[in-house]
Amino acid sequence: MPEYPDITVYLEALQRRVSGGTLQRVALNSPFLLRTAVPLIGDFIQCRVESLQRIGKRIAIGFEAERWMVFHLMVAGRLHWKAAAAKAPGKSALICLTFDSGLLYLTEAGSKKRASLHLLQGSEALQAIDPGGINVTAATPAQFAERLLAANHTLKRALTDPRIFSGIGNAYSDEILHRAGLSPIAMTQKLSAGQVDRLYRSVRSTLELWTDKLRRHYRDDFPEKVTAFREDMAAHGRYGLPCPVCQTPIQRIRYASNETNYCPTCQTGGKVLADRSLSRLLKKDWPRSVDELEKLKPR
Repeated sequence: MPEYPDITVYLEALQRRVSGGTLQRVALNSPFLLRTAVPLIGDFIQCRVESLQRIGKRIAIGFEAERWMVFHLMVAGRLHWKAAAAKAPGKSALICLTFDSGLLYLTEAGSKKRASLHLLQGSEALQAIDPGGINVTAATPAQFAERLLAANHTLKRALTDPRIFSGIGNAYSDEILHRAGLSPIAMTQKLSAGQVDRLYRSVRSTLELWTDKLRRHYRDDFPEKVTAFREDMAAHGRYGLPCPVCQTPIQRIRYASNETNYCPTCQTGGKVLADRSLSRLLKKDWPRSVDELEKLKPR
């Protein structure tokens, strides 16, 4: 799912292409994409784009008369751009917006269609769709600590809760926790003041680092092949590969369709955290440390 760095570069690319432009046509090929229809989608035609903003992991395009299109790409939704003279995409595009400067369209891989579009009228409706998480890159250490410690959650859950922090998901939470050297299952209210400060600095530096990396990668091109898995990530998506800091194989905790990746040496004091599926199967044979895990590997 696109997170803060990905959404930021999407918005910057859209700013260069559609800001001040006029929406000329709309082709909605998947009615399931549309979750609210007040105002009507036809009311946006011939309206000028006046603003663009991020709302958590959503992309909000503001048109004149306080009309808003708010896209949530979910896991597999992606935005694409074609120049004005290019041929319009076919039915693979869930929606295609034709501006005077080009074509903006949305695709979604897989059979599960979860991406959404909300059509909203006015600032109050826009605020109502905001989960309320704070933007850590603009927050003070005190504001961050207040949100983090308000309830007792695991760090993984706290970082990815959109009501607590804005724009952080599964991928970048792994990177943040690896950089901070903190366990994903550490409880927020048991952290020391030093650990809270370390986490604050890690959130800001990780998000800023990856936003800058993506800017340099795409340059003036529209972001394509946006992915949560990148070769130069430290932990996320690197199960079994060596940690770039200590060379210990990255481990994982799997749950539902997600997984948390972490380094036992850097983050959990050498302890291998219980994985819901395998630890239930192995029970007492589940390895408790990196050394025990190494002994289980075939020679």
